[in-house]
Amino acid sequence: MENMEYRIERNKHIAVVAHDNKKMDLIEWARWNKAALMQHTVYATGTTGRLLEEVLGIDVIRFQSGPLGGDQQIGAKIAEGDIDFLIFFWDPLEPQPHDTDVKALLRIAVVWNIPVACNRASADFMISSPLMSGEYQRTTPDYETHIKRVIESSIPD
Repeated sequence: MENMEYRIERNKHIAVVAHDNKKMDLIEWARWNKAALMQHTVYATGTTGRLLEEVLGIDVIRFQSGPLGGDQQIGAKIAEGDIDFLIFFWDPLEPQPHDTDVKALLRIAVVWNIPVACNRASADFMISSPLMSGEYQRTTPDYETHIKRVIESSIPD
């Protein structure tokens, strides 16, 4: 399977998600990194997006709340190539009613090889990386062979 290359532009499209118990941690992190975030396009799920807009005074492209489909909306944007970077402060100690959506979002981020920060330390390392201020070539497998694979039908004639 060959690799496909995708150019991540200087202006990154960053999706931001936080579970309820992690929202204040995310807001503190965002305040600390406001100058860096303002250089990029920010997407977020419902409440997280509203809080970011209020606290930082920046425009945020907002989706539904995570449990109402926002995680899946972000996953779709990743698959379409519209989101370059995911910051997801998730709560590992609290079961979520939409755990399957959370797992699907993290899975799709890995499938499309986008950077993912799941806590404050990883978000700090990634946003302060020299790669944040320039273009970047990310690679993914060429999924065309997967899409075009032949599936044997078990349906009788």
